[in-house]
Amino acid sequence: MAGSGSETKESNRLIHETSTYLLQHAYNPVDWYPWGEEALEKAKAENKPILLSIGYAACHWCHVMEHESFEDESTASMMNELFVNIKVDREERTDLDEIYMKAVQLMTGHGGWPMTVFLTPSLEPFFAGTYFPPQDRHGMPSFKRVISGVARAWQEKPEEVLGSASEITEHLRAFEELGLEAGDGSGVEYDTIEQSLARLVKIFDPTWGGFGGAPKFPHSFCIDLALRSSLPDRPYAEGTRRQLREIVTTTLDKMAEGGIQDHLGGGFARYSVDRQWLVPHFEKMLYDNALLCQIYLRASRVVDRPYWRLVAADIIDFAERELITGEGAFYSSLDADSEGEEGKFYVFSRREIIDLLGEDDGAWLADIYGVTEMGNFEHGKSVLHLKAPLSDAERSRLEPLARRLFDERAGRIRPGRDEKVLTSWNSLMISALVEAYLVLREDRYLEAGKRTAHFILDNLMEDGRLLRTWGRGKARLNAYLDDYAYLIEALLDLASVDGDPLWYEKSRYLLDYMLEHFPDRENGGFFYTADDHEELVVRPRSHFDGSVPSGSSVAARCLLRMARLEGKESYLEMTASILSLYAPVARRSPDQFANMLCVLDSYLKRPREIALVYDSREKGSQRHEDFLFALHSSYRPDDVVLLFDCASPQPHASPLLAGKVASGGKPTVYICRDFTCAEPIDDIDRLIEVVSENEVSND
Repeated sequence: MAGSGSETKESNRLIHETSTYLLQHAYNPVDWYPWGEEALEKAKAENKPILLSIGYAACHWCHVMEHESFEDESTASMMNELFVNIKVDREERTDLDEIYMKAVQLMTGHGGWPMTVFLTPSLEPFFAGTYFPPQDRHGMPSFKRVISGVARAWQEKPEEVLGSASEITEHLRAFEELGLEAGDGSGVEYDTIEQSLARLVKIFDPTWGGFGGAPKFPHSFCIDLALRSSLPDRPYAEGTRRQLREIVTTTLDKMAEGGIQDHLGGGFARYSVDRQWLVPHFEKMLYDNALLCQIYLRASRVVDRPYWRLVAADIIDFAERELITGEGAFYSSLDADSEGEEGKFYVFSRREIIDLLGEDDGAWLADIYGVTEMGNFEHGKSVLHLKAPLSDAERSRLEPLARRLFDERAGRIRPGRDEKVLTSWNSLMISALVEAYLVLREDRYLEAGKRTAHFILDNLMEDGRLLRTWGRGKARLNAYLDDYAYLIEALLDLASVDGDPLWYEKSRYLLDYMLEHFPDRENGGFFYTADDHEELVVRPRSHFDGSVPSGSSVAARCLLRMARLEGKESYLEMTASILSLYAPVARRSPDQFANMLCVLDSYLKRPREIALVYDSREKGSQRHEDFLFALHSSYRPDDVVLLFDCASPQPHASPLLAGKVASGGKPTVYICRDFTCAEPIDDIDRLIEVVSENEVSND
């Protein structure tokens, strides 16, 4: 782990930061600055270029480059003499990462972390790369050669460098526009989704699931798009829906069987280095696990796969065991490395397993998990994976043996943990916990989601605005579009299962704030940063799904949901405008806009508004939870549900609740469309019957 032996070294300015990643570099001999006024003013005053290094705590190659270059005294001396050196945690300053990663891709044709970018004092990029080795290797120049060459170009050809930087910056500005033009209403139709699905089918891997080849990422949003489009009430041919269902089942099955899932401790690694989901890049991220938890649970409501529910429960167990804070929020990630080796914590040799479990049980378990004498990883070790689906009998035999293996593994030196709390990622986890409550029907999941939400609202809001990150007892950095959008969605999710009026009240406040400070009033859509954010070379937008859904798509879904709850036509019009804006690019690149296509699907389906009204003071035999679970017994992603507890005063209640009561004190469901409601239902058997029909007449 970086920073070992730090008690004997002098710290740099990063020692005052809260980011785990920045603190890992606090004892480097490099004169690191955090991004801020002090560093930027120094670059201007001394007319020095900026060496900007961006990474994150769970990044394997970030640790490698730190050890090889940033801990090296001679390299650090060169850096300190020639540059103003700034270190950034990409997960805290996503705006900087978005801008300068595009510069790396423009200049090199690829991207990744660690990101190494050289900037003029006016913050324009002029040279960039990712990892550089300490010596020339495999066609890559050494880091010392790079910094020497960049400094020489700056000193000897400043006009050429400035001209190049200006040109690259203009390309970045053009890239942010993405050729988008204010939506005219075209493209907001099922044909857009159908064309996108055809492209998605083409890039689907029918053997191993997922999309494309190696490295292979989960792409939860593409799975979700296929899942909802496979529902019987969607206007696609039966053969198309069958293909889409195959995408979902093959992908979820193969990922769950592969080494990308941690079969002992639960949870998923960030991606697979191969097509088969066998060998992962071992870092475990909160956001991946929150998103995968949701998609496994949603899919289990469409396809009866009990194992998928178990996978989701294991994800939450992992997060609550290894990422939970003392206050109920969630830390960000676990490293890929332990003891300086990637994956060392997770892999086993066949001999280790047999020595622990005995010849019979050990050999049997090793065969189940595909652990051979040769191994499938480094040093004869193996990544555990399921060679085939398990029978109930095999699972019963495996469980106690796997627990012994897990207990043995727990005694190893653990991967490092990034102990920052991010608003956006925690919001994704809240939504996952709500989904778990609905599908697995255990109160503990709802209580966990509520605790996390309370933590964010209590600790990451200041003077009426949301903050991005919390660590070492301090919240800091103004929040971005995804922080607002994900949290609004998480609070609406809570409001759909819990009668506390706080959730709806706060979601409405945050939506108002987002609509005031983030919209692009000229072209439509949203900027990634607020209108009072520090001025950067480009004001970024959140166009694409990456490892997390685009902030723009989640913001659009929040608008759509709130349009139904508030009865505001203006919200609906804004949603349509955003969908029209992105429809042309979504047709061409569905894997990059899958979440926006999911929003389009919901918009076209015309969500129903459903109010469940109950009185917690009544102690009748019918529990409101029974009604809630009946409402969610199948997957209907378009319904907008709101709970109302008559015992709780709601001065800011949704107009949907106006005049609605718990009939005779019993839980009562109102199913509406465009605020026109069918007969209220206060009988659980009748509700189950109506839900199974999947449609209610509002005539």
